[in-house]
Amino acid sequence: MYKNILISVDLSSEEAEIRAIETAVEYARAFGSNLHIMTVVPDYGMSIVGSFFPKDHEQQAIQHARESLHAFTSKYVPDDISCRHIVAHGSIYRQILRYAKVVEADIIILSAKRPGPEDYLIGPNAARVVRHATIPVLIVR
Repeated sequence: MYKNILISVDLSSEEAEIRAIETAVEYARAFGSNLHIMTVVPDYGMSIVGSFFPKDHEQQAIQHARESLHAFTSKYVPDDISCRHIVAHGSIYRQILRYAKVVEADIIILSAKRPGPEDYLIGPNAARVVRHATIPVLIVR
């Protein structure tokens, strides 16, 4: 049913991602799917903000994200699951939707963050992905 599963994880809150990665692994095992695990390093937005950081800060952040993603998957994804690592840079929800097309994902799996006043049901990026995705999106609480 699902040949390619895309899961996006926020590595800054590993504990919040455990249930989502466990769900993705269950789906991958049940359907014999390829698991595409991604994380997104957000951009600065306005260039004036970027001027406050060292020139190679973004590249260092991307490298750190790559290393952290590999450590995360080695901890939570069994060796028998086919897994691809993706580190994107930019707008979080846009990169998730972009890579869903690139990897020809059949489903996107995301975790729901703890509700705050500004995003009571699901986080703002997850809400945007749900709103704009053309494929099923599973939100794991």
